Amino acid sequence: MEEILLVAYRRCRANRGAPGCDGQSFEQIEKQGRDQWLERLRQELRAKQYQPKPLLRVWIPKANGGQRPLGIPCIRDRVVQMAVLLVIGPIFEADLFRWQYGFRTGVDAKMALRRIHFGILQRGAREVVDADLSDYFNTIPHGDLMRCVSRRISDGTVLSIIRQWLNCPVVERQGAKLFRSTVARDTHRGTPQGGIISPLLSNLYFRRFMLAWYGLGYTQATKSEVVNYADDFVILCKPGHGEQAMAAMRRLMDKLGLTVNEKKTRLVKLPEERFDFLGYTVGQMYGKDGRPYWGTKPSVKSVKRLIREIHESTTSQWNATSVQSRVERLNPMIRGWANYFSQGPVGKVYKFIDEYTARRLRIWLRRKAGKGGTGYRQYPDQYLYEKLGLVRLREFRTDLSNAKV
Repeated sequence: MEEILLVAYRRCRANRGAPGCDGQSFEQIEKQGRDQWLERLRQELRAKQYQPKPLLRVWIPKANGGQRPLGIPCIRDRVVQMAVLLVIGPIFEADLFRWQYGFRTGVDAKMALRRIHFGILQRGAREVVDADLSDYFNTIPHGDLMRCVSRRISDGTVLSIIRQWLNCPVVERQGAKLFRSTVARDTHRGTPQGGIISPLLSNLYFRRFMLAWYGLGYTQATKSEVVNYADDFVILCKPGHGEQAMAAMRRLMDKLGLTVNEKKTRLVKLPEERFDFLGYTVGQMYGKDGRPYWGTKPSVKSVKRLIREIHESTTSQWNATSVQSRVERLNPMIRGWANYFSQGPVGKVYKFIDEYTARRLRIWLRRKAGKGGTGYRQYPDQYLYEKLGLVRLREFRTDLSNAKV
């Protein structure tokens, strides 16, 4: 157990992350003595006295403009969750469907997109159920989820700890006060986003839908396949089978105790329509010669979200900060975005982002100096890209800028 806890701690440390409700940071743990801290945690676990602390609720922006709640565990609970994940993760990995791409070693979101492209191009899918579940993570039934876990795990101590995590209360800071809620325990639902173990548990529960779809004949009846990433999924159907697949999906989700978001779920008919999945727009595109092809491109929402972040990072509230700090803020943001959105014809989007970023930085530099104007003469491209080191996407992975999926 000592070695597993140490590995788990190192992985959590590498992920960094803010303190939980107890306020304890990695720096504080290491100042007081990491090995002693781990030994106390090991003794708690061995004596079966371990009790998780409440989750700290924080809110992060969603792509649609709303906010998503995250439940942040304390570091001690993160380490225990990581240790359990290291042990049981490989056991369940073999059970997951190969078309489940979320939170798994060796697969990623782009592989899910390539599978969709294959289904359209090679398998002739022309109707797509673009599905959305309402608050999936927070509505997973505990009883059914624990039956999924106990099918493979018989250790009563591990099962008890997982139940405790699922039933953890949540505290939220509002000013100087802490408010406590016990919704998960009261409703017997939910695996909070923010916990290290939650992605595995959510995959396990979605596997029940995959088992039913492929095991009860729905894929043959609707001539379809499901591509899933976390709580996002699409059903790729041959022509004329989309309505049947959508109705079957609704019935199965109801049996699983999950709610389909009817406002966001729709049937897409290709090639007349396109759909968004994992930040990309998928459908029929047109090349420079006007010829159609099946492909992907960064969605309008994804581009707008980056533009908004660039704008917010170059407003007057940052005038007191150094120029280098602004460049150091912009570069990883833009580079990280481009690392993910490098699939499909991205040349025009990269050019637009380059021009917008340069314009915003020039205006910020002028305002910082107490001047007006656009700053084109004072801060030419050579100054921005060579002296300040601003990243330029047109020179970033240009070999992929015109590639199709």
